[in-house]
Amino acid sequence: MTHPHSSRCEILRGARDALPVMFAVAPYAMVLGAQASQVGLSLVEVGAMTGLNFAGGSEFAAIKLWAAVPPMLTIVLITLLINSRHIVMGAALAPYLQHLPKRKVIPALFFMADEGWAISYADTLRRSSAQQQTAFSWPYYWGACLPFYPVWVGFALIGAAIGPALGNIEAYGFSMAFPAVFIVLLRGMWRGPRLACSWLISLLVAISVYLTVPGAWFVFAGVIAGMLFTYLRAIES
Repeated sequence: MTHPHSSRCEILRGARDALPVMFAVAPYAMVLGAQASQVGLSLVEVGAMTGLNFAGGSEFAAIKLWAAVPPMLTIVLITLLINSRHIVMGAALAPYLQHLPKRKVIPALFFMADEGWAISYADTLRRSSAQQQTAFSWPYYWGACLPFYPVWVGFALIGAAIGPALGNIEAYGFSMAFPAVFIVLLRGMWRGPRLACSWLISLLVAISVYLTVPGAWFVFAGVIAGMLFTYLRAIES
């Protein structure tokens, strides 16, 4: 059994590692909220969308589609495609979660947004490399993932509330926080050029599909390409 003091320290360690990224998440949550208010969503609707979905990429896509009033099925399918990356994220953590009961793991995965996952997974890889007894720290995961939820929902609501007064909030440069966060997260998981080949393959396929196929199929194509390349390389080795 994990000592309460040890668990508290691990939670705080996860929250400390997540804190710098939260400063970047807050601005583009405001961008999302502002865009949502400009297409007619109320504060309650913005809160429901961000609180129940909790996946920024698909929410941005849904807002852009909302402005064009597409069939609801289109929004659902695009959301499914963009959120398909969570399948890979969950699969990456799965080998380290075998010692935990599913009644604990499944509810916790709801809070597995990109940023929290990347921070927790990077810590898991570090602990595994150091040959610690348990590579995956359950309290650390909660400390790294859970704080993003109130930040995302709260700042999206702030953006929705002040968006009409600010006008085009993207003109303030807040949207640059989105790619900046992912560059930092990728840097934290860097293990050398050989292991990053899967990232490159995924990126090139996603760009090619984005330029040639309408819709959000580039997300799904990039995910599948990266997985397939990794699988084939594992077979060869």
